[in-house]
Amino acid sequence: MKGIKVLLCIVLVIILAGCWDRKELNDLAIAVGIGIDKVQGGYQVSVQVVDPAEVAANKGKPGRSPVTLFTMNAPTIFEAVRKMTTISPRKIYMAHTRMLIFGEEVAREGIAPVVDFVSRDHEFRTDFYIAIARGTTARNILRVITPLEQIPSTEMFASLETSSQVWAPTAAVTMDQLITDFTSKGKQAVLTGVRLTGPVREGDQRKNVEQIDTPVLLQYTTLATFRGDKMINWLSEADSKAYSYITGKVKSTVGSMACKGGGLLTLEVMRSDARIEATMKNGTPEVIVHIDLENDIGEVQCKLDLTEKDTIKELEKEAEKSLEALATKAIANAKKNGVDIYGFGEAIHRKYPRVWKKIGDNWEKEFTKLPVHVIADVKIRRLGTINNAFEEK
Repeated sequence: MKGIKVLLCIVLVIILAGCWDRKELNDLAIAVGIGIDKVQGGYQVSVQVVDPAEVAANKGKPGRSPVTLFTMNAPTIFEAVRKMTTISPRKIYMAHTRMLIFGEEVAREGIAPVVDFVSRDHEFRTDFYIAIARGTTARNILRVITPLEQIPSTEMFASLETSSQVWAPTAAVTMDQLITDFTSKGKQAVLTGVRLTGPVREGDQRKNVEQIDTPVLLQYTTLATFRGDKMINWLSEADSKAYSYITGKVKSTVGSMACKGGGLLTLEVMRSDARIEATMKNGTPEVIVHIDLENDIGEVQCKLDLTEKDTIKELEKEAEKSLEALATKAIANAKKNGVDIYGFGEAIHRKYPRVWKKIGDNWEKEFTKLPVHVIADVKIRRLGTINNAFEEK
């Protein structure tokens, strides 16, 4: 019996791996934000690293930043990251990355090399968000000290997530979603832009967060469209909002419409649903976009009797016309560039694979002449806590 126990212990020692590949926390520099810019001869990689002592409660030293930015140039991204050990006392650890920022020059040249590195490296997760630096470099974006969160990349992550949920012109895109769009047949990718609201030289100074009116903030803008892995152009705010409506990504947002007697009425989207339907007419593919909204009235700056059912029905019809016009114009603008960011080709490929086999290889040209019909259905459910405006009473 004793021999069996000894033999069992020996077997367990052999098959248990233990912690042979462990990495001590004190030996790692935890990256939370990564910026990729283009330089002569390769890439400039900037990594925002957390200073654990500064983010720990009541243990930080006055005047020290909670994060450090390491920057290195190299022909490839992997080389630049490894080369950072010449200036960083710890090896860069990527598993806790919150934001990946592309410089606009990199985005226009092609982001496939970056996507290859990130998706190939085992340390990276896929739950971080991706954005494009607009009007500045990715490095400058990561240099800004933010007011509400100690770690700037954490604030950027939370801001983009919140904005995409309550403000339709932005989109929170993860690496998985980006790769899916790149490999999809009949759909191109989009990414949200981020810019600085003030001078770069003041963004990384402590006084940036020591004032009520913060001089430099990070602001998300509209969407950038891609053809393959190359950025094509920036969408307007209206076209960015239409993209979110058409693709069913709107969770909540607000929009205003003109009243007949003058003034504006603001509606809040409480529920949104969209579907893209591929059909055939006379042997030619067509697409019907159905957009269904449930709205609440959020603000009234005009004279309306909201207690009348006819008034509500009229507002619903006007909202439907406005939404259909918004979506139709955005689709027309996308056709000019031959970039199907909405997934119309994907819908045709799914429903009519034989048709797609004939037109798929030339989809950019086919997309420009694709008939698209937008049908909106808008319902106003609630008026808020009051009926008519105070000035009416």
